[in-house]
Amino acid sequence: MADHRPRTWFLTGASRGLGAEWARAVLERGDRLAATARDAASLKPLVDAHGDQVLPLGFDVADAAAVREAVAAAEAHFGGIDVLVNNAGHMLVGAVEEVTDQQARGQMDTNFFGALWTTRAVLPGMRARGGGRILQVSSLGGVVAYPSLGLYHASKWALEAVSQSLAAEVAAYDIHVTLIEPIVFHTGLMTSSPQAREDDAYTHARHALFAGAAHIVPGDVAASGRAVLELADAAEPPLRVLFGIGGLDEVREEYASRLDGWQKWDGLSRAAHGSAAEAADGA
Repeated sequence: MADHRPRTWFLTGASRGLGAEWARAVLERGDRLAATARDAASLKPLVDAHGDQVLPLGFDVADAAAVREAVAAAEAHFGGIDVLVNNAGHMLVGAVEEVTDQQARGQMDTNFFGALWTTRAVLPGMRARGGGRILQVSSLGGVVAYPSLGLYHASKWALEAVSQSLAAEVAAYDIHVTLIEPIVFHTGLMTSSPQAREDDAYTHARHALFAGAAHIVPGDVAASGRAVLELADAAEPPLRVLFGIGGLDEVREEYASRLDGWQKWDGLSRAAHGSAAEAADGA
């Protein structure tokens, strides 16, 4: 897909935030777009500006049947989907004990299962045509975890794991999977997302979350649109890519800490293995 022929994109969460900017970038360069949101009416500005280039689709990504119907409609309308961008999501703020059962389920349904349903729906068509791109919008929070975002992190870590497995499964069909891991962009994501009740027992956790993010300089939403197009054009796209600066240092620290912990407790690991560990070392 290194050429610049017109492509067909299927983009969830296209009505606001990063999704709205990416939709504009896709359309302004002449590609076609199945733009989705919970309410199709929120996509009217895109349709008004770009006409038949846009197919507006309203549905809840957590509804697997609705997802399949929307993908089928896009394939019938445009003849196929070249690029899937799973962008729909929200960020549930709350300590693990603070969130309700319903909030926990809703976080996973939107951020993880929504992306899973859409991915599964586009795969038969991509395999039949012999190629495609799947861009999964994860987060720096798909690699590291902070207090008061446990359920959000769980949804993104799950997306990271399934996408890494998927990438190995579909490479034979020339389908490339990339996890986009944004750092911080001013999109209103946190303010528009559900918030858990605040328990005074976890005030310290909320303070730690916001104090830890205070030093991060937000990225330019418009620049992220150009980066998405570059990913779609790359002959050999990466499995993972950070969007923004500052995240690489945190990732290095995260993995150094994990390796250090495993190394310090390697004696216990060997003890758990039993006497066979000595035989393995001598082999």
